[in-house]
Amino acid sequence: MHLVDVCGAIAAIRHSRSTVVTASVDQMSFLHPIRIGELVLLKSQVNRVFRTSMEVGVKVWVENLQTGELKHTSSAYLTFVAVDRAGNKVLLPPILPETDEEKRRYQDAADRRAYRLAFKDKTKNTADQ
Repeated sequence: MHLVDVCGAIAAIRHSRSTVVTASVDQMSFLHPIRIGELVLLKSQVNRVFRTSMEVGVKVWVENLQTGELKHTSSAYLTFVAVDRAGNKVLLPPILPETDEEKRRYQDAADRRAYRLAFKDKTKNTADQ
């Protein structure tokens, strides 16, 4: 999970060219174990930028170095917020999806954000009672 956070942060930093902090990590399921001696491959991409936050998708594979077999082990969506040196949020440059896959991820990110915000409000209301 640490590697997923680091990989996601790298994509967020590259996009924002500023310091970022992890605001949330969506559910993460592990489909296959990663054994000692296997290679872990991670890929991250900014799916959508909102105002001061962005969703980054991270996909993880494991490669058996003896057979070359690749298996998708997990995926996660993380939200990062860009901050300045004083810790204040900064506005992010937008992304413009071009391919059909980028457009799908862009739209799906909006749906996930709506769910996250609703869940956050529900959790906050429950904590206030």
